[in-house]
Amino acid sequence: MTDLPVLPAHKPARPFFSSGPCAKPPGWSADALATESLGRSHRSKIGKTRLAYCIDLMRELLNLPDTHRIGIVPGSDTGAFEMAMWTMLGARGVTTLAWESFGEGWVTDAVKQLKLDPTVIRADYGQLPDLTTIDWSTDVLFTWNGTTSGVRVPNGDWIADDREGLSFADATSAVFAYPLPWDKIDVATFSWQKVLGGEGGHGVLILGPRAVERLENYTPAWPLPKVFRLMAKGKLAEGIFKGETINTPSMLAVEDAIFALEWAKSIGGAEGLIARSDANAAALDKIVSERDWLGHLAEDEASRSKTSVCLTVKGADEAFIKTFAGLLEKQGAAFDVAGYRDAPAGLRIWCGATVDTADIEALGPWLDWAYAAAKAPVAA
Repeated sequence: MTDLPVLPAHKPARPFFSSGPCAKPPGWSADALATESLGRSHRSKIGKTRLAYCIDLMRELLNLPDTHRIGIVPGSDTGAFEMAMWTMLGARGVTTLAWESFGEGWVTDAVKQLKLDPTVIRADYGQLPDLTTIDWSTDVLFTWNGTTSGVRVPNGDWIADDREGLSFADATSAVFAYPLPWDKIDVATFSWQKVLGGEGGHGVLILGPRAVERLENYTPAWPLPKVFRLMAKGKLAEGIFKGETINTPSMLAVEDAIFALEWAKSIGGAEGLIARSDANAAALDKIVSERDWLGHLAEDEASRSKTSVCLTVKGADEAFIKTFAGLLEKQGAAFDVAGYRDAPAGLRIWCGATVDTADIEALGPWLDWAYAAAKAPVAA
């Protein structure tokens, strides 16, 4: 019988590498959250003030132009993106891009739920399709950063300036991690639970002026649930973008998001967040480059995620990865590092801004240990 390898001497101080909900910001504690808004109506003066403050912080940190509106909506990023689809699609042709599971989800919604006949452009996990082939006379739906594939679009250059259709960006693992070209994005969605390390359940919907024009000049053929309705009396419901949410939000989640946003502001805003993500991704890339049994699912560095980094493990299947991740969790060295269930068997390490680079660096010896331990007969 083979003995298990020796445990590494040092563990990551915060072994939280989940790709959502992600690690809380450094210094976070429940005691640090403001609580004056809790137990109060979200339509009270304090409720409206805190919601509006949260929106103002997001606008400031994202360097979002005044032409774009920000709304807090139900259902996390999924709810925000489906709200955009249900309220705006159908006015013209649709192109859906899919290179991971969530992009496939938008294909399913467009085809089976909305009964549209979209052009579907796919690529395998780890790859991007040819973005130069997109027909911008159609509305285009895509995932900016594929959380389950580790693949991102390299930039916004492929989005046509003279597009007739709208660009719909599911940007939930990209917002606050990359400089986004807001002049290229008509609709963007994300959730606090990714790069900010906030709580789940709430989504953020960003609308550019062309999206607002679509809403005010087009009525979809299908009925809209109340939580999807962005129009009132033929006009955009502007209150939604000032903190007057469609339904009751969790003010605790709002205060948690405010904590994260204020932390982000304290480290240099968007630039500080991006720098931390870049440093984390570089530290993990160094670990991968030093091991012949580890690889990147996204082979092209230009389109490789710097937040949700997906790794291949030589000879691994789903059972091996389950054992591998379980060993790390049992030791308290790394939590939630198994790849997404629909993705090829492998690891997924979150490198967003709320993770400390020192914890990524400390992960390397533990990956070695778990790989060896999972292969050892006693591990079975």
